[in-house]
Amino acid sequence: MNIRQHSLIDNIIVECDKAIRTIIGKPDTTIRSVPGHDLAETNLTSAEQILSMRLMRVNHSGEVAAQALYQGQALTATLPEVRQAMEQAALEENDHLTWCQQRVEYLDSHTSILTPLWYIGSFTIGAIAGRVGDKWSLGFVAETEKQVVEHIDEHLAKISPDDHKSRAILEQMKIDELHHCTVAQEAGASELPKPIKMAMGLMSKVMTKSSYWL
Repeated sequence: MNIRQHSLIDNIIVECDKAIRTIIGKPDTTIRSVPGHDLAETNLTSAEQILSMRLMRVNHSGEVAAQALYQGQALTATLPEVRQAMEQAALEENDHLTWCQQRVEYLDSHTSILTPLWYIGSFTIGAIAGRVGDKWSLGFVAETEKQVVEHIDEHLAKISPDDHKSRAILEQMKIDELHHCTVAQEAGASELPKPIKMAMGLMSKVMTKSSYWL
């Protein structure tokens, strides 16, 4: 049986569908349960709830950006095994995306209104990185995951120790991000130049500060 090859138009339609699912819909996920689903909710103070909500909203924005980065890279990756690794990572990032969104909504708030901006910007970066070459693309993945882990550690230090459910989500996310970083490095990721790392860190700070309030 002949397998139909996707045309450029087909790929554009697929990516548009993924973008819509990521930003406003229900993205495809794995079958994993939400971390901490078996933990009891605790009574947080108003200040603790607001802080948890804002930090989880920041994490949701980060996951939107990560999802877009992986999708952009998968679209332009050269090697099939690299493309497959990107697609698997994107699926796991969708778990994080869904977990964070559900937690933000439970805490009686909304995800960032700037979500479409984070998606478009990160998808563009991912697609460009993929075109430059798989090793550089993997380098972006490794560095992105390193910075994400740093943010998660900061949030774990700030969030109330009584917010067990949010902490469980963040701790599982950290495990997954470290795994994605290791996979990228083992697949031959190139070390990014320091100026690019600094630029990525600056962009991350802009997104973090904006999503915290918006």
